[in-house]
Amino acid sequence: MPCALCGDIIPTEVARCPACGAWARRRDFRAIGVAVFMLLGFNAFIALGSGISLLRLERPLDGLTRDDYDATTTARTLAPYADVFTISAVLAGITGVLYLAWLWRAARQASGPRPYHRGWVLLGWVVPVVNLWLPPRIVHDLWVSSGRFSPAGRHAVGGVVAAWWGSVLAAIGLAQAFPSGAASLAEARFSVHLGVAAAACQALAAALCMVTVFQITRLQIERPLAA
Repeated sequence: MPCALCGDIIPTEVARCPACGAWARRRDFRAIGVAVFMLLGFNAFIALGSGISLLRLERPLDGLTRDDYDATTTARTLAPYADVFTISAVLAGITGVLYLAWLWRAARQASGPRPYHRGWVLLGWVVPVVNLWLPPRIVHDLWVSSGRFSPAGRHAVGGVVAAWWGSVLAAIGLAQAFPSGAASLAEARFSVHLGVAAAACQALAAALCMVTVFQITRLQIERPLAA
């Protein structure tokens, strides 16, 4: 296996890199981070493709009148996009499982005191009400504690995490509200706009999450591991 820090080949039975001394658990942590990063990128590309495809429906709808509008045809056109949002939710769930494994490892080796028990790194995502505000705080604390930041840097980290979490909540709400049909032309146009907004929020949430994963992983593999 190549070392995550120097690239030297390390035998599997060796705990540390003979060239730079990197620990095996650091290599494993980087491997999980890379896997999460790639899955998030796949999520972002699917959402982006869905949004672009939905935008192509806007021009045909603009050329229609109430007399020309066919609700049945529009329902058949919009139905696959509702399925795409369902598939995206399943893919996000799969990505989330690996993301939580990465987050648990990051929390285990993070330095500094934690304002919450480490079990909340996992429970914070499933406990109702708590899961609306605790996950971004966990990510923010892990990011800040993984490196040395100036006050301006801390504010920048907070801005990225807040934008990511806002995009996540907006994407979930908009995707749930996306209809599979429209009885009128106005409803069809609204559905298209709603779908584009949902896809854009999904793509933005995945992209910003990629930033957090990349930065936290990079900072933790570049500093000494916590005891």
